[in-house]
Amino acid sequence: MRRRAALVTLISTVLALGIPGAVSSAQPATSDLYVSPSGNDHANGTARHPVRTLERARDLVRERVTGMKGDLTVHLASGTYRQTAPLTLDARDSGTGGHQVIWQGTGNTVVSGGRQVQGWRPVAGRAGLWSAPAPQGLTDTRQLYVDGMRAQRARGAVPVTLTQTATGYTASSDTLAHWKHPSDAEFVYTSGESLWNVERNGLGQWTEPRCRIAAAEGTTITMVQPCWDNSNKRVEFPDIPGRTVSMVGPGHLTNGGRATYVENAYELLDQPGEWYLDRTAHRVYYLPRKGENLARADVEAAQAEKLIDGRGTAAAPVHDLAFRGLQFSYATWLTPSGPEGFSEIQAGYTITGDKGWATQGLCQYVEGGTCPFASWTKMPGNVSFSYGQRIEFSDDVFAHLGASGLDLGTGSKDSTVNGSIFTDISGNGLEIGGVDGQTPASGVQVTDNHLYGLPREYHGGVAILDGWTQSTTIAHNQIDHVGYSAVSLGWGGWPDKIGDPATPNPSHDNTVRDNLIFDYMQMLDDGGGIYTQGLTGTSLADGEKVTGNVIHDQWGLGKNVYTDNGCTYETVEGNVLYNASYANVASRHTDYRDTLGNNDPTLVKDNWWEEGTADGDNKGLVTTGNKIMAPSDVPSEIIGNAGLEPAHRGLLNRSVGAVSTPEAPSRVGTSTAGVDALYVTFNPSFVDGGSPVTGYTARAYDASGRQVGEQAVGAAEFKRTAVVRIGGLPASAGPLTVTVTASNAHGTSAPSLASLPLTPTAVTALPGAPTGPKLRTASTAATVAWTPPTATGDAKVVGYRVTVSDGRAPIDVTGRDVLVGQPSAKGMFWVIGGLRPGTSYTVTIATVTAAGTGPAATVTATTKA
Repeated sequence: MRRRAALVTLISTVLALGIPGAVSSAQPATSDLYVSPSGNDHANGTARHPVRTLERARDLVRERVTGMKGDLTVHLASGTYRQTAPLTLDARDSGTGGHQVIWQGTGNTVVSGGRQVQGWRPVAGRAGLWSAPAPQGLTDTRQLYVDGMRAQRARGAVPVTLTQTATGYTASSDTLAHWKHPSDAEFVYTSGESLWNVERNGLGQWTEPRCRIAAAEGTTITMVQPCWDNSNKRVEFPDIPGRTVSMVGPGHLTNGGRATYVENAYELLDQPGEWYLDRTAHRVYYLPRKGENLARADVEAAQAEKLIDGRGTAAAPVHDLAFRGLQFSYATWLTPSGPEGFSEIQAGYTITGDKGWATQGLCQYVEGGTCPFASWTKMPGNVSFSYGQRIEFSDDVFAHLGASGLDLGTGSKDSTVNGSIFTDISGNGLEIGGVDGQTPASGVQVTDNHLYGLPREYHGGVAILDGWTQSTTIAHNQIDHVGYSAVSLGWGGWPDKIGDPATPNPSHDNTVRDNLIFDYMQMLDDGGGIYTQGLTGTSLADGEKVTGNVIHDQWGLGKNVYTDNGCTYETVEGNVLYNASYANVASRHTDYRDTLGNNDPTLVKDNWWEEGTADGDNKGLVTTGNKIMAPSDVPSEIIGNAGLEPAHRGLLNRSVGAVSTPEAPSRVGTSTAGVDALYVTFNPSFVDGGSPVTGYTARAYDASGRQVGEQAVGAAEFKRTAVVRIGGLPASAGPLTVTVTASNAHGTSAPSLASLPLTPTAVTALPGAPTGPKLRTASTAATVAWTPPTATGDAKVVGYRVTVSDGRAPIDVTGRDVLVGQPSAKGMFWVIGGLRPGTSYTVTIATVTAAGTGPAATVTATTKA
């Protein structure tokens, strides 16, 4: 008995002292649980004795949720919780009795899928290059971060000329076969509009597919399957040449299968900030940026592919969970590195599976086609829920992630994402619902979030992707500095391309309102600030509402609000729309649900815009009450209401990761500006490193690699003109290439990939006059519209000169839309303000090239009284 009493005394003493490893079965006085990276999973989860892992906390929650009499909070102390596998949650982990299980962080609580890389040493014979052993268990990754800054997988120009074959390429030499591990290398096909000598590769202007090399033997390059076939064998209608059955993009990689660049090879390590994982040698290589000290740096290799996986079912949903004050970081996605690759369709959806090109999502159009039409494979979320009800994410950060940030997928219901940050994500920021015919998401509220600086890797991704959903609200978010569209909704409208109705779907009552969207489509084209296609409801009453948004400063060719194929029953009302590179609202589509020849019912009402389309009813496309404006004309209260509400504006000052140099610009192109000059254009850096880009520097090189010219330009000036002129180039210098760097207060980026070579030549022939001039008038402003000239002499269009008969100084119209306007023959428009009511004005428009200013087109109209 004395021995038993002594044992009881010892256990009591151990518990009182909180000795690590002590075990307790006593029920704590409070239902809350406590977790700390320094805790112990044998503890009881009290404030004094926290557990260590999220999995142990989850298991303790399961013991306590029955009979909850209030919310149960899992308090996660500051620090990093490393996950090699996701925290898997199901119905057993849900709140009960109307109460929530709250996973509460501190704002410095990081749920990480990363492994630290340590033991760095200089590489003998390679100045500046360092290496370290890969962490135990890390067999592959696509992302490496140094002190919270994403490193660039080693990349460069393809060092050989490639001729496409049925299984890959024939190379002009055996260079790739002599690389250490050619089967690690990945070809990247960046699309976008073709302009000047910038190529349109890929599978449509909105895509950037990727396929890995399977083998390089001599000059034979074999690409991985099924990625290669899925990107090159897409079924075409036999009686409609060039039209794929998918009706989205071409049937094969364009431009002869030319790769824009190659990525992920040791031989490509040549720029600071680049890295490579040698999976065979189990070593990581890295070229440090200026100022980085690998002896002190936190280097994280992303390992886990999911951090949280909510696995509800229709019969047993996971529900009543909240995640607050957490940061989700350092997760990867390895599918693109494998045989599937990344055969993109749109917005991160891909064709997958053996012979996926022949059947996937093709439904009624091919024998064996899977349904519904356009149900391709969605990019996964590093944090994901299916059949989740009343799931809340608030005051969270989704950053440094390798797939989509958060996916509220099939069966998501009455869930919220509020006051959170999405940045530095490889693909889509937030995904809602799906397009696979499963239970749609409903009642999801996405409010007061800041999404920016994405996508970092799969550049066809979007900030918010909404599939077939019901009663979704996307409101008061700020979305800026993104590579493609900001918000993309709907799916399956493409059959109208061949005169068929859009795919039936369950969407209705979705609202996108009061968001602030700017500096979007910074890399790819044919998208919008808010992009929608397919049926949005059953009438204008329950169709999609796009209201009160302020959308401006688009770079790529597209629209502020883009109503694409089959977009039916959309209302676009009360928005402020300007600085688009095609149109403020577009476009018209025939409604093929019957044979009446009407257009898809759409209401465009009471917007402040620049395009100035007249009121009217074009067979169901109703335009009414819209106001021509310059941005300064819009009442301040309308501008002030869009974007983050006052309580959440602190998100704009919240830094994520260390401040760094910007990402390099992309898609550099050149045009001749005379025998000793080049015009240069490029896509600006939409990832600024946490400090605004202040300027760019373009540098020209001859065939030997010698720099022969340089020109700097401020960021604001380049945004206005989209052109840099490098003059004073040596005569007869031969073909020149150009690279561009971006600078901010922290330093200068690595140089961009080089432009294709171009030899400066003389330009003397003036361009023709613009065609089809129109003057659309309001009382104190007018929109002058025109189409580019059919002939531009021997030079490219870089601007237009607009002259108004009231004697004001001529207006120089420049910008990205000018450059892409000529090859696409798109209409141009410009707002002229400060006019008098009831007054006749004559306006002339002349084309500007390196040869000078051509003849003008003239139009006259009277402003409204």
